[in-house]
Amino acid sequence: MSAGRTSGRGLAVGPAPGGRSSAGRLLAGPGRLQGVDLARGFAVLGMFAAHLIALPTWDWSDASTWVDIASGRSSILFATLAGVSIALVTGGPVPLARGVQLAHARMALAMRALLLWAIGYVLIATGVPVLVILPAYALLFLLSLPLLRLRARQLWLLAALLALVVPWVQPVLDELPIWSGEAGYTAGLLVGWHYPFPVWIAFLVAGMAAGRSDLAALRTQLMLFGAGVALAVIAYGTDALIGVTREQEQASYVAAVLTARPHSSGLLEVVGGGGLALASIALCQLVCRARIVSLITLPLRAVGSMPLTAYVGPIVVWAIVAGLVLGDTGDLAGMRDLHLFWPFALGTIVFCTAWVLLWGRGPLERLLGWVTRGLRAAG
Repeated sequence: MSAGRTSGRGLAVGPAPGGRSSAGRLLAGPGRLQGVDLARGFAVLGMFAAHLIALPTWDWSDASTWVDIASGRSSILFATLAGVSIALVTGGPVPLARGVQLAHARMALAMRALLLWAIGYVLIATGVPVLVILPAYALLFLLSLPLLRLRARQLWLLAALLALVVPWVQPVLDELPIWSGEAGYTAGLLVGWHYPFPVWIAFLVAGMAAGRSDLAALRTQLMLFGAGVALAVIAYGTDALIGVTREQEQASYVAAVLTARPHSSGLLEVVGGGGLALASIALCQLVCRARIVSLITLPLRAVGSMPLTAYVGPIVVWAIVAGLVLGDTGDLAGMRDLHLFWPFALGTIVFCTAWVLLWGRGPLERLLGWVTRGLRAAG
């Protein structure tokens, strides 16, 4: 699901490391992209906020509403970081050539995708009212397989093409009869249609392009930050000028496309959210160049080093708490009334930090590594 090394291993992508602790790698390991871990940690906490807090609607003139930045954008950052991870574990700036290495990488990605899909379906079965991203994540992993040999420039061009074209097609896809009725609802859950892959593959490809662009280089970090900020300003500025409402989206095809509303899959959301994700990754890389910052942010980077554990664990805890306290795992308003964001966030940070310092790689990340190696050996 992630990776933080230029040559290394991913939480849900690459081979599992040995038993040595990852604390040293998180602090100053050779080739470790600490900013990627930090960005992933922020993405996880942002998704907590989107789930556990009734976020206000964004208003540029009211700073108290700016917390709404977590809505939708945390998921986009998560998906973009998945692309970064895939690029890092398949060669970094120089993609793997044809041959055994590439075949093994594709096999590992495919097996991880199937395991992530299964975990996602189990989380959905708990009844917790969260738009579980793992089925969509798994499908995006599979869609990345033909792209592993592409270089940065090719990936950037493909990401731009997808981001500019597919949002015009998505409203038509959403109206297909396959999504109607109980069977359509189930089909949507199975493929993670809350994060529709025709649109979300753009974020994954952009992340892959970033991972192929040598994220350790200062020049890359500065260019990526500037470009990401520019895209976000253009998209969200245009959205503010147009002022498309939810009612207009439902009544007009053009309005449905020209919107930045979270989870709309609109053109302005794709460009703005994608730009913000790229700027966030670059900014995290930039600030982590200072050793003092990398030390201070160790707890957040610990969360980012095991995002699968940090994502799945709280949802399981949510199901248990909701079942015991509320008697209904699907009671979203009841869970929000318990004000559990900070207990969940701080508990996750403490758990991940302690685990990293004591045992290294996250528990679910280790489990997926063992299962993947077992399946490959059996095959």
